[in-house]
Amino acid sequence: MTAYVRGDLATAKRIVVKVGSSSISGDAAWRIESLVDAMIGARSRGQEIILVSSGAIATAVSLMDLGEKPADLATQQAAAAVGQNVLLWRWQSSLDRFGVLAGQVLLTLSDMQNPTPRSNARRAIDKLLDLGVLPIVNENDTVATHEIRFGDNDRLSALVAQLTKADALVLLSDITALYTAPPDRPGSRPIDVVAPDADLTEFEFGGKVVNSVGTGGAATKASAARLAQDHGIGVLVTSADNAAGALNGEHVGTWFEPAHVESPLTDALSVILQDAPEE
Repeated sequence: MTAYVRGDLATAKRIVVKVGSSSISGDAAWRIESLVDAMIGARSRGQEIILVSSGAIATAVSLMDLGEKPADLATQQAAAAVGQNVLLWRWQSSLDRFGVLAGQVLLTLSDMQNPTPRSNARRAIDKLLDLGVLPIVNENDTVATHEIRFGDNDRLSALVAQLTKADALVLLSDITALYTAPPDRPGSRPIDVVAPDADLTEFEFGGKVVNSVGTGGAATKASAARLAQDHGIGVLVTSADNAAGALNGEHVGTWFEPAHVESPLTDALSVILQDAPEE
């Protein structure tokens, strides 16, 4: 059942949940426990959850004494190789409390562009769900290049939601909602609902004006939400601390009402390729 209103999240059959690096890495790693509790709660209602988890590189920074996120590609790839292992172990350790297995799915933009690996990824995720396993998706940073990559996991999650025909997408980070302008600016206010035909150019996210695509912080969330919304998927943007309430259909965050269309995944891919990162 497609989630057309926020309350539908409590009964939607399949939901993609994306969580950002800042919410689960470093000193915030403790939050994995509460996020697992929220997802298991949804699963206990018969819902299917697909997790898109950032945090591989951020997790490795302290473990490898890097000091900060590395700037060069080779060190980023090495950090991802270390961090992805630890990140999945942390998710699995928490899931062990409920006897649930995690299944790792690493994707690159080229995988999504190519019909064969794209079909394989969809089939693997469907089978994991059939077997009661929680699919945990991340970009394959160890082999991805600057030229061909998703750019951020918000947009990856929008593509995964389309690929798996999810009924809704929940984007979790450290913001409770999207605001009309930076929250510390006088007159800025939280956005409750974004209609499919809403003009986002009147808002500023992270100091940026968002059209169809954007980069950086809240801008990427707004862009990813619009990407999924335009393809018939309802999207909720809120904080990781609101995870349980969000999946229970409570009135939290910013809700992007889905358009009543089902466009091909290739349309969304073309939008991302147009905005591919440049070096």
